[in-house]
Amino acid sequence: MNTTFNFSGKVALVTGGVSGIGAAASLAFKRAGAKVIACGVTEQEMNAVRVNPDFAGVRCETLNVRDGEAVKRLIGSLDQLDFVVNSAGIIRRAAEHDPETFAEVIDVNLTGGMRVATAARPLLAKSGGAIVFIGSVMSFFGGPVQPAYSASKGAVKNLVMSLGAAYAPDGIRVNAVAPGWVITELSRGARENPERNAQIMGRIPMNRWAETAEIADPIMFLCSDAARYVTGSILPVDGGYTSVG
Repeated sequence: MNTTFNFSGKVALVTGGVSGIGAAASLAFKRAGAKVIACGVTEQEMNAVRVNPDFAGVRCETLNVRDGEAVKRLIGSLDQLDFVVNSAGIIRRAAEHDPETFAEVIDVNLTGGMRVATAARPLLAKSGGAIVFIGSVMSFFGGPVQPAYSASKGAVKNLVMSLGAAYAPDGIRVNAVAPGWVITELSRGARENPERNAQIMGRIPMNRWAETAEIADPIMFLCSDAARYVTGSILPVDGGYTSVG
């Protein structure tokens, strides 16, 4: 069940906002009364969202966060912006040991978020808005099969601390959530592998995977006045995964 927030009259931009955690955030903002711009990058996901009745009233835009000019154009077309959720992200697992693939993952997961934050800063300064990045439990430790993903999410943690300090004089708060194991298309492989799923479940004190809505609610909290004195922080939302060794 989603916690109740009231964001009537507010405008939220969610990159990676038409699938997975980003989609859950887009719909949570919609339910809270905000105007939502949900961004996706592939034709497949954009076609799916166009016929999804849950997204009725949501402005859906194609946006590749690797394209700095496209980011500027989209944000420059807005008259108001109160919240940004940087949810666009990719993972390539073993292929990330290739330097070119490594660079691609970093460009989307880390630099893409910085492009969006930089472009959004003037509008967010006017509204006293908030930015939420999507980190990961891998913001806190490494992953031998996914070195770029882990590196990018670790860097997101430090970027949030840096921008939290840099943007505070503008009245902008910058935070992140660090999801654990969430039921999304990206996690399908692990969930459907009995050995890997058992390994993951064995470390989660709450003994289950998260629903995407359970990540969206903390995102909403970090955007709300309830978190008005919170900036530069990363909030684990992982069922206790990072609390045990």
